[in-house]
Amino acid sequence: MSDQTAPRTDERTAGDTAGYIRAEDEAVRFTSDLIRIDTSNHGSGDACERPAAEYVAERLSEVGIVATILESAIGRSNVVARIEGTDPSRPALLVHGHLDVVPASADDWSVHPFSGDVRDGVIWGRGAVDMKDMDAMILAVARAWAREGRKPVRDIVLAFTADEEDSTAYGSEWLVTEHAGLFEGCTEAITEAGGHRFYAYGQRIYPLGAGERGRAWLRLEARGRAGHGSSPDPENAVARLAAAVARIDAYNWPLRVSPTVRASLEQLADLAGVQLDPDDPALSPAVLRETLGPCAPLVASAIRNSANPTMLSAGYKVNVIPEVAVGHVDGRIVPGGEEEFQATMDALVGPDVTWEFSLHEPAVEAPVDVPVFDAMRQALLAEDPDGRVLPYCSGGGSDNKQFARLGINGYGFVPLGLPPAYDFYAMFHGIDERVPIEALHFGVRVLDRFLSTVH
Repeated sequence: MSDQTAPRTDERTAGDTAGYIRAEDEAVRFTSDLIRIDTSNHGSGDACERPAAEYVAERLSEVGIVATILESAIGRSNVVARIEGTDPSRPALLVHGHLDVVPASADDWSVHPFSGDVRDGVIWGRGAVDMKDMDAMILAVARAWAREGRKPVRDIVLAFTADEEDSTAYGSEWLVTEHAGLFEGCTEAITEAGGHRFYAYGQRIYPLGAGERGRAWLRLEARGRAGHGSSPDPENAVARLAAAVARIDAYNWPLRVSPTVRASLEQLADLAGVQLDPDDPALSPAVLRETLGPCAPLVASAIRNSANPTMLSAGYKVNVIPEVAVGHVDGRIVPGGEEEFQATMDALVGPDVTWEFSLHEPAVEAPVDVPVFDAMRQALLAEDPDGRVLPYCSGGGSDNKQFARLGINGYGFVPLGLPPAYDFYAMFHGIDERVPIEALHFGVRVLDRFLSTVH
């Protein structure tokens, strides 16, 4: 058995195998096609997902699945479809992926970022892992069901969203606010990120997302007395802002370990054969790198709140002291850390600077001792019996935060059978983003098994 390809544990008929091969091939083709549709999201409303939404809706309608395109503004399109299950008494499951991508400069890439090239066993282009690969796998599995007359146990609601790479205002936030009825009965959801294969300690590890840090984008404003640049000014707005930003940057946030992160730390320490105290105040990314090695990134960003200054703006001439200086901070909040974050920001900015949220999405955490989590685990282990599955909390975020407003517990589950030495996390928003074809084939089989059997 190679490290790259884990064995399948069940025996399938020739018909089953042919169906899987067709779905696997479609997942590759759809990923490539979607990458070629440039859905770059430049922020502040500058994006157009409509062509990708039309592509998705057409692929579903080809097999008789009714898909609705819902447009929150010109070009800002979302797609929603519902596949009826065999047991209407059971709650529905939401399966969602976003259609937009972050921008990419062709000059920086070894292939054109929107070429969708398929070569050397790899699909290249912006969105290959974030997250047009998952969109393609969802389409391939849904189409296979329709062709073969199969149905899931639960109703499955499919959602392909706009604007995830910015504020979600044109995508999931709008859907939740204006079209909540489309998600009636949904109790859980899956989307990015989790379920990918990760190698460490001689093991194949599959982290399943069960939490996300909250997003807190902040606008800081310092006001002072305008004047001539040659005169002393104890009320200098730029100096006040700079001092506040320096305090924020230097602050050492205390350890805050959520139940999901605690489970991750304990299971990773067991796999690594090391001693690690999740409650040690000295626990830091450096300590985690030393003790957990290659698995440190799975937990390093989720053990504390964070606040990184990212933008500054003030003045219009070098010899004029401005009245106002503005700064922006990217804050991230661990589950259970909201109150601490806000109180700390009040203290750090001081009396001469004000702050407010420019974007605020609370952290989310979903239970792991539930059937849906076990079903994800079992779907992975059916394809890789020797794999190790553990929960983790994403340091970033997804549309799960918006759907949580409807009481839907969100999980990160994009199963990918990645090869060794593949730097998965570097692919997100990175140069030369790409995904191996075999990883998608594995993902189609796991996703089909999970969605077909989850109760």
